[in-house]
Amino acid sequence: MTLILPSKSGRVVTIERHILETQKYFPQATGVLTNLLYDIALAGKMIASQMSLAGLAQVLGKTDDINVQGEQVMKLDRLADDIIFHMTAQTGRLAVLASEEHEDILPVPEHDNPGKYVLMFDPLDGSSNIDYNAGVGTIFAIYHRLTKKGPGTVEDCLQTGRSLVAAGYIVYGVSTMFVYTTGHGVHGFTLDPSIGEFLLTHENIRIPTEPIYYSANTGNQEKWSEGVREFTRALHGGNGKARPLSMRYVGSLVVDFHRTLLAGGIFYYPGDRSKPQGKLRLTYEAVPLAYIAEQAGGYASDGCHAILDIQPQQLHQRTPLYVGNSSLVRAAEAYICKYDEEEESQPQG
Repeated sequence: MTLILPSKSGRVVTIERHILETQKYFPQATGVLTNLLYDIALAGKMIASQMSLAGLAQVLGKTDDINVQGEQVMKLDRLADDIIFHMTAQTGRLAVLASEEHEDILPVPEHDNPGKYVLMFDPLDGSSNIDYNAGVGTIFAIYHRLTKKGPGTVEDCLQTGRSLVAAGYIVYGVSTMFVYTTGHGVHGFTLDPSIGEFLLTHENIRIPTEPIYYSANTGNQEKWSEGVREFTRALHGGNGKARPLSMRYVGSLVVDFHRTLLAGGIFYYPGDRSKPQGKLRLTYEAVPLAYIAEQAGGYASDGCHAILDIQPQQLHQRTPLYVGNSSLVRAAEAYICKYDEEEESQPQG
């Protein structure tokens, strides 16, 4: 027997009902955004179904293709990308799409009238973990188009996070969970596979004020700047004042972020000497997660500036990312400012 977990109010709320109810915050709403969010939720159900059968359906492993990031494409990457495109591009709700898996924008089919929204997405974040049965996820961001008519353009996709209309992610793990915000709180829904519905289980998520974990790939710390290393030592209690945080790191951004959102703490992936620009994608990963974090009472930075204030210059622009409890992210900025400026001021040679 499936246990249906109610919301805090005791009501059983489906994601469709919840999205419809949030329209009250937008007096001019036409229902297009509501339908687009439900399209994404439906795509998530389809991906979750394929994930559960991955080993049996022979969709584990890699294809022979290399994506724009220089990474070998996993079979489930390709499948998730196709599902999201076909579930959203032909609805008349979008002017243009952009996927982390494609070098250029994805125009809507020519026979459809372009809509007023822009969808940016990472179809399957953490896909290198797929063959090891670890959690992965989908990340998405939605904007109003900037252009007035005709097909959407790259300009429509290169907006700051302050212009976001909605953002969210879907985690595929022990359970499948859909988390989203339209600027009025962050809400989480767990998929009940027996009825095929996302049900509200995490209402108005707030990052806990008392952090528990930090999440970082410490195997890279020898490449980090002195400021980042000092900050990491402080998280261990190295300054003799703070309570040490426990380290947890999956290596799937969306999964590590999800834990940070629910448990409190900080996730960070700095730039380093070999990649000062960072590894994570600004438009597909950092911006939507930064928007969710701020809506949940947190903060996200590239180490110097708020992620949501950065003006993207390229579709696949990379960035360092620090996201989680505001106090921890601000502390990271302070360490980076203090130690890295001192390091740069030292005479060379």
